[in-house]
Amino acid sequence: MTQELSQRARLVLASVVANYITTAEPVGSRTVSKQKEVDFSPATVRNVMSDLEEMGYLEQPHVSAGRVPTAEGLRLYVDQPGLEPNQPPGGPGGGAQPGAGSL
Repeated sequence: MTQELSQRARLVLASVVANYITTAEPVGSRTVSKQKEVDFSPATVRNVMSDLEEMGYLEQPHVSAGRVPTAEGLRLYVDQPGLEPNQPPGGPGGGAQPGAGSL
């Protein structure tokens, strides 16, 4: 089920997974759209979340709930470098380590 995701879908998936990891609760489109790195309306986020659900990366526990990542969505989040929101340039750790260099 490896499908190429658009940048928008990658951003929404990363946001849903990060929120889910933090709260352990389903994540709604309004929550995602309020994040500063997401510049989409809640309706746009809902459409992207629906697409991600069809691809098997998200699921909706019940009709009135937000979405939660599936095992496939979590695996993609872990395996894809740069999928994490708010990642500093240079990947995890942000490049040069403090104290590295001259002594």
